Amino acid sequence: MRVSFNRAAAPTAVDSARSSLAALTVAVGTAGLAAAAARPGLLALIDQHAAAVRDSLDGDRRPLTAATLAGYAEGVRAAALEHGWTPPRGSVDWSAPEWPLARLVAVCALARSLDRS
Repeated sequence: MRVSFNRAAAPTAVDSARSSLAALTVAVGTAGLAAAAARPGLLALIDQHAAAVRDSLDGDRRPLTAATLAGYAEGVRAAALEHGWTPPRGSVDWSAPEWPLARLVAVCALARSLDRS
């Protein structure tokens, strides 16, 4: 018996990571990055978080990938939920976002930079 594999039917780890990052961007990234573009203080905060994420993932020595960013985001989300954080529902006060939210928006910013390279 011959079995053929259809690559389109079997998502790869990269596809899964990109899908996870896309969902994160829809959930918090788009609104957070738009708010940061309009608020210099928020933009600086997101940039600081992005630098910390890059450092944590050793991004100066190894290129960031969708898989590493998606894994990092999932770790942040899981740890935050474990400590009682609840993801925002509805509008967000971007003048003082909670740490997990700012960190996840930073991951979205880094993911966006992957798409441009």
